[in-house]
Amino acid sequence: MNPTEVTDAGRPRGAPTVSYSITVRLEVPAGGQAVSQLTTAVEHAGGAITALDVTASGHERLRIDVTCAAHDTEHAEMLVEAMQQVEGVVIGKVSDRTFLMHLGGKIEMHTKHPIHNRDDLSMIYTPGVARVCLAIAKNPEDARRLTVKRNSIAVVTDGSAVLGLGNIGPEAALPVMEGKAALFKRFGDIDAWPLCLDTQDVDEIIAVVKAVAPGFAGINLEDISAPRCFEIERRLREQLDIPVFHDDQHGTAIVVLAALFNALRVVGKQISDVKIVISGAGAAGTAIIKLLLGAGAGDVVVADIAGVVHRGREGLDGQLLWLAEHTNRLDFTGTLKEAVVGADVFIGVSAPRVIDGTDVAAMADDAIVFALANPDPEVDPAEAIKHATVVATGRSDFPNQINNVLAFPGVFRGLLDSRSTEITPAMLLAAAKALASVVTDDELNAAYITPSVFHADVHHTVAHAVRLAAGGPGLLPTEN
Repeated sequence: MNPTEVTDAGRPRGAPTVSYSITVRLEVPAGGQAVSQLTTAVEHAGGAITALDVTASGHERLRIDVTCAAHDTEHAEMLVEAMQQVEGVVIGKVSDRTFLMHLGGKIEMHTKHPIHNRDDLSMIYTPGVARVCLAIAKNPEDARRLTVKRNSIAVVTDGSAVLGLGNIGPEAALPVMEGKAALFKRFGDIDAWPLCLDTQDVDEIIAVVKAVAPGFAGINLEDISAPRCFEIERRLREQLDIPVFHDDQHGTAIVVLAALFNALRVVGKQISDVKIVISGAGAAGTAIIKLLLGAGAGDVVVADIAGVVHRGREGLDGQLLWLAEHTNRLDFTGTLKEAVVGADVFIGVSAPRVIDGTDVAAMADDAIVFALANPDPEVDPAEAIKHATVVATGRSDFPNQINNVLAFPGVFRGLLDSRSTEITPAMLLAAAKALASVVTDDELNAAYITPSVFHADVHHTVAHAVRLAAGGPGLLPTEN
């Protein structure tokens, strides 16, 4: 079987990616065709060589570092085996570049001022710091001006719903929280601190976050499983005087709505007129629906593992009860596949392969499909695009990636700059509209409905909109 066709798990392989990039140190005979044979062997095995560096040379042997991209971990092992089959090759050390990037963690703390002499020491620490402490004791609000709190948020998780990996615990969640902190710094110039909690008790999580909150200007809840995340977020918002943002809910909702605004521009439809079917009634699905309704969506149907949510369904409580009362205006009672028939928009935040190309073909003309489950979407994008006009995923190897990093750095930049004490639906809607506006009419097309995260205007534009919605000054950082 060709390794570029399917994985052992039975799902289609994507293109080789640097996420599974390895560097293989090996030796080959000097002269001859060993190097070209190595390249051929990797290509025939479905890999892609991205670098080939000679690190030592002798009369008889060459030492070479071969860097190549694979589809997944198993495929990377296959590439090493393929290179080993080349005559005269001796494999040495094999390094996973992603693991190397994580050695010792991905973030660190730096001081803002040098400490060269006793004068520096006496101002940064004792005795000078005591004057600052007393000033803050007299006016606690000065902590936002005179301490790291001014530009700091806590990224809080209990490790219960990490990426698509599930309940893997706080230690295993730390690499993700570090990565999130790195993105906050890179795109929002925000100092974010990972806090991985060794408890999954709702009351304990709330107590811990409340206890550490004085040192932060905002809280970003991350990868906490539903339905606990709803109560944690609600109670923290009630008890804290700083904004509490749950990225799995609010970040996802912002980027989905922004992408939908632009997809609707492509197909010439209005959000108030289209039928929207959502697969997934968890944290992300619920937040998306609330923001869609706030943006004027009139016909929204949501389905979970038990089928379409409707008013007559038994056992509804909590968020499901809220969804039943605020969606499905025609009280449809069928399955997800039945609900999709004639729909203008499908949004998936659930599980792989819940619909197929036949279901997409049954949707309305100029259909829009957002299949956001990672790494395997709700429908194969290659099948969906045969029938839908606009297709988006959460993956980076297809056009129109819907990625939360488009939202959260700018949202928090705006919150911190405005010294906001809360996050409102108006701010979320403003962020979505601002993000959508980054894609101009001249740029917009079916394969470009979301800007690149590296687009120079994305995070400033979102931050600007959030500041205005928060009632703060509408100035960009560069204008201060």
